[in-house]
Amino acid sequence: MLKYSKVVGLIVFVFLFAMCNQKSKNESDKETILKGSMDITVDETIKPIVDDQVAVFEGTYYGSKINVTPKSESELINDLLNQRAKVAVTARNLTEEELARFKKSKINPRVTPFATDAIAFISNKGNNDTLIALKTVIDFMQGKTVSGFEGLVFDNPNSSTVRYMKELAKVKDIPAKGVFSFKTNDEVIKFVSENDGMIGVVGVNWLSQPSPKMADVIKKINVLAVKGLNDNKYYSPTQNDLAEMKYPLARDLFIINCQGYTGLGMGFASFISGDIGQRIVLKSGLLPVRTPGRNLKIRNQIINDKE
Repeated sequence: MLKYSKVVGLIVFVFLFAMCNQKSKNESDKETILKGSMDITVDETIKPIVDDQVAVFEGTYYGSKINVTPKSESELINDLLNQRAKVAVTARNLTEEELARFKKSKINPRVTPFATDAIAFISNKGNNDTLIALKTVIDFMQGKTVSGFEGLVFDNPNSSTVRYMKELAKVKDIPAKGVFSFKTNDEVIKFVSENDGMIGVVGVNWLSQPSPKMADVIKKINVLAVKGLNDNKYYSPTQNDLAEMKYPLARDLFIINCQGYTGLGMGFASFISGDIGQRIVLKSGLLPVRTPGRNLKIRNQIINDKE
C-alpha cells in the first residue's frame, strides 16, 4: 500500500510539474519583444508621433498590439510610480526622487531617449506679428503687466507644457487671470484660431502632423519665432533650429519601460530608437536622437532607362 501511495504521489507530482511548465510556457507565449498585447501611456502633447510609431510597429510585426492612452504628464508619472502603467512615453526624464521611489519598489526603469521635441507658441492669423520674446511670456507668467497679447492658452493645468513654462518662469502656480486651459492641444489650436490676442502653448508635433479634421484650422494660426533669454535673434521650432540647439523651447522625449521582463515594451523601445523609428521621427518634423543613414549607390556610367 505504501509503495502504491508513493507511485500515485509521484504521478501527481509529475502531472502538476508538467502543468506548471505548460502554464509558464503559455504565459511567455502571450508576449515577447515582437508579439503580444501591451498598454502604453503617452504624454498627450506628443501623441501624434507615438501614434505613427505604433502604426508602423504593428504593421511590421503582425502579432503585436499596442493600446495607446493619452494623459497629462502629472497623471502619467503618477501611474508609473503607482504601477498602474508599465510603459510610458514622456517629455522629460525621471527625477532623482522618482528613481528613488522605483528603487524602493525594486523596479529598475529602462529609459530610452528617442527624439527632441519643441514647445511652440501660436497666435491667430489676424496677428501680423509673428515674433515673440520668451521674456515677455515669462513676465506674463509671473503676473506682470504685459502689452501685446491678452492671454496664454494651455492644454491642461497638469500638462508637460505647463510644468515646463512654470519651471522657466520660476513660479509655483500659473496666474489666475489671463490664462486659459482646455483638455487637448487640438482644443488650444482651435481656440487660438478663433480669438485674436491669445497665445497658445502646444507641442509642435500637433502642428507638423495635424489630423485631417484640423488641417483647415492650422491654416488660421501663426507659429511664432521665439527670442531666447540670452539671445537677440528669433528662432522657429524647426528641425534645423533644434539640431543647432538655437530654439529656446526644446525638450527631449523618452520611452520609459517598467515591465521588468523581456516583453513588448523592450521591443517597442528598440524599434522607436532604431533605424525605422528614427526615420519616422525625422519625417514627423521632430529631431531624431540619431540621424538615419543614407546608402548611396555610385555608378560608373549613366543608364538610359528609356532604351
